[in-house]
Amino acid sequence: MTHLSSAVSAVSSPAQLLAAGARSAPSPAALVGDTPVLWVGEPFTAAGRGFWAKLEGHNPGGIKDRTALYMVRAARERGQLLPGARIVESTSGTLGLGLALAGVVFGHPVSVVTDPGMEPQVAGLLRAYGAEVHLVGEPHPEGGWQQARRERVAELLAEHPAAWCPDQYHNPDNVVAYAPLAHELVAQLGRIDTLVVSVGTGGHSAGIGRVLRSFFPGLRVVGVDTCASTIFGQPAGTRLMRGLGSSIYPGNVAYDLFDEVHWVAAPEAVWAARALARTRYATGGWSVGAVALVARWVARTSPAEERIAAVFPDGPHRYVQTVFDDDWCRRHRLLGHVPADDPGEIGRASEAVVTCWTRCRSVERPAAAGESLAGQMAGAGR
Repeated sequence: MTHLSSAVSAVSSPAQLLAAGARSAPSPAALVGDTPVLWVGEPFTAAGRGFWAKLEGHNPGGIKDRTALYMVRAARERGQLLPGARIVESTSGTLGLGLALAGVVFGHPVSVVTDPGMEPQVAGLLRAYGAEVHLVGEPHPEGGWQQARRERVAELLAEHPAAWCPDQYHNPDNVVAYAPLAHELVAQLGRIDTLVVSVGTGGHSAGIGRVLRSFFPGLRVVGVDTCASTIFGQPAGTRLMRGLGSSIYPGNVAYDLFDEVHWVAAPEAVWAARALARTRYATGGWSVGAVALVARWVARTSPAEERIAAVFPDGPHRYVQTVFDDDWCRRHRLLGHVPADDPGEIGRASEAVVTCWTRCRSVERPAAAGESLAGQMAGAGR
């Protein structure tokens, strides 16, 4: 107690009470970025192995605060988004929070289109931050919930002729926005040998991976998708997991960037997210669980000196009533499924339909993705 008292009495200025690196924010936008990295080791990983996790849940709303602010700022500078005009976008949650933040910062009303899978906490937060929340009732017969949401976005844009849609799936600004995150990782870790990153819209995987590879040409990039996602050539199906995966083909996915892809099932992601919470007190939802499971395996099967960075897109709070709720997980048969020590493996994505953790070291752009992108470009030209 004597030592503590002397330390407190030695303070000569109130400013000295601030911890090193503490920030004063003139705007909520200044709270975005400079997120910490955490060493994730045993007992979550094998003894002597581990990886560094970039904790994007330390942003106000999550990783997509970065791209929401960047896309909105860029659109305003180009004159695509007029002062006070409405922002309309499809989202499963995290980008919606980022756009609500951007709306407050830049003075724009925000309308987000989502589906019944959005967590109640997120919908409540969006409304609290002033955003309109539009819920679609039925999935599109081919494009699933994402396509149904995009069609509702088109209707809202027709209702509000001055409105602007960021189109996170195909907007190149969604990629460029993540360069600062990559630079932070380089400054924090010095050297990175492997990046483990989830893939949804393709924005943060492409934006972080391309910048890191410019620093480290030999960088290994491991993509993490969910079962029943079409992104890497699997057939579309019903997906419980949110934030990664897709039932459309986002134009921002950089297929040439990936050295391999892993598909993870919902029970496996739940197990990993919960194990992280118990052992490291840092966790998140579906994407974090899936990325952590794969990064754990990469750490165990790589040389001890390998430096592995994994991106955790958000934190755990929005998943209290889903991933971390026993009753909810039992209803969806998600508990009691301990993942295998190693993933299954297929030679090509078209070889088999995967239903549990599976790895593929041959990453190709699906033919349907090229056709989809060509159709979008032709439509844009009309």
